[in-house]
Parts: sequence; structure tokens; C-alpha cells
Amino acid sequence: MFRTADTNAPGSDELLLNRVGQRDPQAMTQIFDRYAGLVFSIALRVLKDPGQAEDVVQEIFTQIWQRPGAFVSSKGSLGAWLVVVARNRAIDLIRRRRPTDSLEDHVITSKVNIASEVERTTLMQKVRTALDTLPSEQRLSVELAYFDGLTQTEIAERTGDPLGTVKTRIRLALISLRRALQA
Repeated sequence: MFRTADTNAPGSDELLLNRVGQRDPQAMTQIFDRYAGLVFSIALRVLKDPGQAEDVVQEIFTQIWQRPGAFVSSKGSLGAWLVVVARNRAIDLIRRRRPTDSLEDHVITSKVNIASEVERTTLMQKVRTALDTLPSEQRLSVELAYFDGLTQTEIAERTGDPLGTVKTRIRLALISLRRALQA
């Protein structure tokens, strides 16, 4: 129904929102493709009704088209903001739907900060994608250093490569990763 968020698609969220403000339908399509699945899943989780969750998605993306300036980038990422808006809209829909029911019957409580989790997940996806673009030798060296906790000397011993080669691979990989994550 909706695609999952593709936060690695070309164009930053801020740039896309600026283009939406100039009434660029392609920019709106990119934002929709990037975040509709995420918004739908949050709304569905709260509402437990796919039709109503789709209505929430439509309302939110219509709002973005009409008022792209409603999102303030200095307060967080667009994905995190959309998660909060989707949850609030879904709860508002429940309130309108059943004004006599106690809201406590429908509120989803979570010890996890959803906005922070969305940002963390988005960053992790960017890191995975950036790692996948590295040459296999560089990726292996970085994974052994950062995920297995090996020193450069231990990596050289394990791979059979000279220590200088391992150091160079890690340095080049980190430069590539930094560039990919800043884009």
C-alpha cells in the first residue's frame, strides 16, 4: 500500500519542503514516497483501522502541501515530526469518533521516545547504506574495528594484511562515511 521511508533518496527534506512551498509536485511526491509508509504505520497502530489510517495520511500530506512551513527543521527531523503529528491526528480522530469513551482506553503509552527512535533508525539506515557503498576491504576493516572492537594491529593479524594497509583502509572508509552522512 505505502512504501517504507527512503531517507536516502536524493534531496534533503528541507530542500524538498522549500520546493513544495514553490508548488513543485515532484518534491511533494518525493516527500510522500519517503514518509507515507511511516505515517500510515503510526496511524494504523493507534487507530487499528486501515481506512482511517489512510485518512490521517491524506490529511497530513495535504497539510504539508498547503503549509510546508509548519515544519520547523531546527526542532528535529521531518520524519520525527511526522510521527508525532500522525500520532496526535490519530488520537484526535479517536476523540471525535467516541466522545463518551475514556481516552485512556485508546492511548498508546511507550517508554520509548518515538521521535528519537525514528531519528536513530533513520541514521542507522544511512550508516548501513554508506557502509554498503564501501569497497569490501574497507568495509571489513571498519566492521572489525567498530563492531567487533578490534585494534588495527588485531585486524592486520586477522586479515593477514600489513598494518599500514589496514590503517589506510580505515582512514579512507571513515572519510567516505563522513561524506555520505553529511550529504
